[in-house]
Amino acid sequence: MKNLYLDCISGIAGDMTLAALIDLGADLSYIVDQLRKLPIDPFEMDVHNVSKRGITAKKLKIYFPSRVHENRNHGHHYEHRNAQEILTLIEESNLPSRVKERSLAIFRELAMAEGKIHGIDPREVHFHEVGAMDSIIDTIGVCLALENLEIEDIYASPVPTGYGKKEMAHGLYPIPAPATMELLKGIPLAELNVKGELTTPTGAGILRALVKKFMPIGGQIVEEIGYGAGEKDFDHPNVLRALLFKPSDIEQPRSQEFQQERESIFILEAQLDDMTGEGLGYTMERLLAVGALDVFYTPVYMKKNRPGTLVTILVSLQLADHCERVLLEETTTLGVRRSMWTRNILDRRFIEVDTPYGPIRVKQAFRDNKMLHQAPEYEDVAKAAREHKVSFQLIYQYAMKLVTD
Repeated sequence: MKNLYLDCISGIAGDMTLAALIDLGADLSYIVDQLRKLPIDPFEMDVHNVSKRGITAKKLKIYFPSRVHENRNHGHHYEHRNAQEILTLIEESNLPSRVKERSLAIFRELAMAEGKIHGIDPREVHFHEVGAMDSIIDTIGVCLALENLEIEDIYASPVPTGYGKKEMAHGLYPIPAPATMELLKGIPLAELNVKGELTTPTGAGILRALVKKFMPIGGQIVEEIGYGAGEKDFDHPNVLRALLFKPSDIEQPRSQEFQQERESIFILEAQLDDMTGEGLGYTMERLLAVGALDVFYTPVYMKKNRPGTLVTILVSLQLADHCERVLLEETTTLGVRRSMWTRNILDRRFIEVDTPYGPIRVKQAFRDNKMLHQAPEYEDVAKAAREHKVSFQLIYQYAMKLVTD
């Protein structure tokens, strides 16, 4: 497996991303063959080289033969689909499982952003620019290219957005478009004073749904480089640069500067004074199930000296909206506070030791390949203690002895 770094030097769009991945080595015929198995309009995909301010990059063009015929006879034709139709199309397809997961994640993020902007259920969002057949092909094509390249984790640079105004389905909108801005919440933005749309909703959706970490480039060994060209020409090269790394190049930092890179997370908070213990317990279960990094409750005193509970959630940038929605749905709070923190985390690995009570996993924490501490997994120890009717401490200490001897 490999890691990918998206260097968004001129923003990001779906077609730029797919073109950059093809330039990086993704098999175009594989992508097209998989896409043609879907219940979508017949299409042709052309990828050719262009020059953007002296940089040779791949340019993607998608053609619909039936659309050309309809345009000649009936004027312009644009197909709009709602989010549920697109999600169903993907779910019922025979695409590889990870391609499905990544494609669904992107479209769910897009649907939630559009739904929030327009005040409607995300499932009922009717995509216009994003939901056109071209963008469906771009998005699923990107996920197919990632699979073909065997990409495991995706990282990205801060992203510029551009400025100005753009005519869209609902009228004249600011740049970045409201949906794009919603998708970019919590994602570091880069300065690039350019009039025009550099980052599209699809591009922002790819970043929000798929990127594991946003960070400056540096500290890695680059194996391959691909360039994807944007539609417009600016005073700078309008390209997206895709870099291929080995996983170890990111997981095991090579420079002191890179070792100090911190991960950005959101902290969500709400104070409650009218919830039962059962309700709080269920809320914690739901939050952890949707991907919260940690959830904890703190006793506090609120207005009128009422004892209450402070709910604190640690969550990745990508899942903050999901957790916020759970908190609003499952608790009595009238609002949620959100702040961005950074954290420095150790690399974690698991080993398994064989004890007389069965296999026990042990979590180990590393920094620069040096193990700092380790501990048996609670669930494994508790399960073995119940099954063999011995004390928790006996199994815990036995497992620790095996890894320390």
